[in-house]
Amino acid sequence: MQTMTLSTESRILAGAVLLTIVTIQVGGWFMTRIARNAVSMTDFQRSFARAGHGHAGVLVLLSLVTLPYVDATRLSGVLLWTARLGVPVAAIMMSAGFFASSAGRNVTAPNRFVWLLWAGALSLAVGVVSLGVGLLTA
Repeated sequence: MQTMTLSTESRILAGAVLLTIVTIQVGGWFMTRIARNAVSMTDFQRSFARAGHGHAGVLVLLSLVTLPYVDATRLSGVLLWTARLGVPVAAIMMSAGFFASSAGRNVTAPNRFVWLLWAGALSLAVGVVSLGVGLLTA
């Protein structure tokens, strides 16, 4: 069985991404408060809190899964860093977009910070396409 070793850059990024899981745990605790109606929120805010928390967890895990694959490509320069950082940046931006765009009292629609959500979605798409192409051409 062949073992895959991470580059120094991917190892450092993996360590940083793992540390973000603590913030997702805190978000999970906050979600339990929302579920118990201990926090006053509109239905819109509840749905965006759920989506922000869910996207954070899934995209952080996807970030960790992609790192060994990035190191298995022959990508270099900007394409390498796009493949390496696309998903972790998306995890931050999309979650921030859900939470920031629904912040405030009695909010029923996204505010101007919703752009973070769409920028994160773009980062995710560009990151996974770069990685996919890198793997197919390696």
